[in-house]
Amino acid sequence: MNHNNLECDLVVVGSGAAGLATAITANKRGLDVVVVEKEPVFGGTTALSGGVLWIPLGPHGRKQNPADSVEAVRTFMRDQTGKFYDEAAVEAFIENGPKMVEFFARETEMHFVPTLYPDYHPDAAGGVDVGRSILAAPYDIRGLGKDMARLKPPLKTITFIGMMFNSSNADLKHFFQATKSLTSFLYVARRLVTHIKELLLYRRGINVTSGNALAARLAASALKLGIPILTSSPVREVLMQDGRATGVRVAGVDGERVITARHGVVLACGGFPQDVKRIAQAYPHVQRGGEHLSPTPLGNTGDGLNMAEALGATVDIRFKDSAAWMPVSRVPYANGEFGVFPHLLDRYKPGVIGVLRNGRRFTNESNSYHDVGAALTRACEGQKETAMWLVCDRPTLAKYGLGFVKPAPMPLGKHLRNGYLLKGETLAELAKNAGIDAAGLEAAVAAYNLGATHGDDTEFHRGTTSFNRYLADAAHQPNPCVAPVAQGPFYAVKLVMGDLGTFDGIKTSVVGEVLKRDGAPIEGLYAVGNDRASIMGGNYPGAGITHGPNMTFGYVTGNHIADKARTLEVPLLVPVLRPLQQKVPA
Repeated sequence: MNHNNLECDLVVVGSGAAGLATAITANKRGLDVVVVEKEPVFGGTTALSGGVLWIPLGPHGRKQNPADSVEAVRTFMRDQTGKFYDEAAVEAFIENGPKMVEFFARETEMHFVPTLYPDYHPDAAGGVDVGRSILAAPYDIRGLGKDMARLKPPLKTITFIGMMFNSSNADLKHFFQATKSLTSFLYVARRLVTHIKELLLYRRGINVTSGNALAARLAASALKLGIPILTSSPVREVLMQDGRATGVRVAGVDGERVITARHGVVLACGGFPQDVKRIAQAYPHVQRGGEHLSPTPLGNTGDGLNMAEALGATVDIRFKDSAAWMPVSRVPYANGEFGVFPHLLDRYKPGVIGVLRNGRRFTNESNSYHDVGAALTRACEGQKETAMWLVCDRPTLAKYGLGFVKPAPMPLGKHLRNGYLLKGETLAELAKNAGIDAAGLEAAVAAYNLGATHGDDTEFHRGTTSFNRYLADAAHQPNPCVAPVAQGPFYAVKLVMGDLGTFDGIKTSVVGEVLKRDGAPIEGLYAVGNDRASIMGGNYPGAGITHGPNMTFGYVTGNHIADKARTLEVPLLVPVLRPLQQKVPA
């Protein structure tokens, strides 16, 4: 046992957006806070994400869509959450979301920019075409100083030699047009030269975007406030005294130590996407024996839920969809390992369709990743394997790429040799090579092409919502989502189910208190982020419905703990932990 034990006002377990938002808020209210992180790097799932926050009626949204209203948001939330609508939580979110954005923009390194994202279901009651999603602005991670090396790098499969892109910025447009436009070619050349210089100087890209920017900005804010982020410090146990959470027992390279927390413990461990036992209970396709590949951190093994459950907390599988579904593909690497590629962009492009093993289409491919994943799960009921294949022809592959395969002029040979990309001179040959029904595929493509020639999807109506069109190809008319699959050779990539994080979680009060089966709180124990059951009830109605509520309720929980500490009239600790920041290995 390492006897170098610590005392603080509050300990936060996890260094993603929710945990850091809670820690920063509590610190700004006068509490001395320590963040402990299981992995050797901080940022959690946030660092791998898109970095978007869904914040209705925020300062950016009111400018973009002044007609939006509290009642419209309530209506949308009722429609989208159904029987899981939680009026108190929704009201707290509506009230505190804009306050959270203003607080972090004013008090920290955070900087948010508006996006043009529509709600994922813009035609639902209360849905909007723009104004509810914001994005963390790009960030130069040299602002982290010596802690730059401790920032979790972005997901390897969605970078290009380590270079990051935002789906809504100019980068992707220029990269797609690099061989067709001198302006785009020069833009790409400058970006590549700058990135290569960064790799030579720092061994990683320093201008980060998306979730990496969100994680970096929050971590930089925490560290500048003197909040230690103790990495390589997995929590083994929440310590209790007289029915109250009083700290944590932490393992580390130098042995175990105890962190005593006068005003409580906050669980922010990222849910359970890598908890093999719990996902087997929660995910229908896993119950059937299907494969599941999550691009979330391998350390997200449900630690927060397991520790809370051991103390009597309620952790039930309630939602029809327990996670934010993401169709993914397995990317083989030369060393025998593999990566996980989340299909965020290709499904929206004209000329790309998705089929089942029977060769037939089953949904609108340009719906959100969660909706396509949910449709895939339902379509494969009664089957052991839950899988789909994205199919396109040669011109479409050259123009947009497919999954991990980049557009022309990037070579295809490696992907064909390792089996990631499947090819056939005819649809029947492609079907044989992919292991899907040839007659079904030929019939599906023929039926699709009848309308696609004129920009119509008569079966699933792709391109009929603003969200369908948002990530498609605006230059392709009359429908930016629809083009025929007609010119061989033909190509396919196999997709299985994955997730971006879990929705089911610990039952809490609105302010984050962990609740027992009888509804009573476990004193001093709180849950935020994906450890807490989602306010969305297992649905995914807009870009950023994870980070938006997670940071908002982190802000709410941090303020609640500070308010409670003040009412107890216990003097807050002198910030004795701040010198420890210098002892944390980079």
